[in-house]
Amino acid sequence: MYRFRQLLYRSDFVRLNRINTISPGIVVTPLAYDEFNANGEGYQRMIDASAAQRTGTSDEIAEAAAFLLGEHARFITGTDLLIDGGVIASIRTGEYKLG
Repeated sequence: MYRFRQLLYRSDFVRLNRINTISPGIVVTPLAYDEFNANGEGYQRMIDASAAQRTGTSDEIAEAAAFLLGEHARFITGTDLLIDGGVIASIRTGEYKLG
């Protein structure tokens, strides 16, 4: 991590590379099943309040990553791609309250 941070702060590294992040929402994975079993009601309320009203899939996250790495996203840099089905929007509008 230290080495990556050193590279990141070099201006030529930032200039020559695109740096983007992905913030996934609730995605069905084996680990997610454990989380659902522990706090299923909370997750279900969050899912119900979102625009998509469903969980995401690992394939959907992978497709977004492939897009960011691909030719059609060459002008995209320094951004965070939020892939959460609208959960954050429902929090910001008051549709869903944390806690």
